[in-house]
Amino acid sequence: MRGLNKMNYKIYLDDIRSPKLDRENWSICRDVRQAQDMILEYGCPNYISFDYDLGKNAPTGYDFAKWLIEEHVSKNIRIPANFDFNVHSANPVNAKNISEYLKQYLSDYLFYEARN
Repeated sequence: MRGLNKMNYKIYLDDIRSPKLDRENWSICRDVRQAQDMILEYGCPNYISFDYDLGKNAPTGYDFAKWLIEEHVSKNIRIPANFDFNVHSANPVNAKNISEYLKQYLSDYLFYEARN
């Protein structure tokens, strides 16, 4: 992706929608595989906006969140210290699931990092 700043980019994961504001600063990924490939090539971004439903029978935003954490635990990627996220999904139950999963891991990880 031409012009992508490896140290400061954002991912917008959604199969249909695009960011409403600041579009030029987002890397739009239409499915989980595209988002995974972006992270494996450029590293974990500072910010990810998650959708849950990414198409019929397709991996979900929650699947992507689990992958992100698994890759970090396995030390295949590094989550930046200033990492943040948003869940813009219209599916309220699964939006909360993504949010709670990431919040729990990140709070545990930051606590652990601060102690070591």
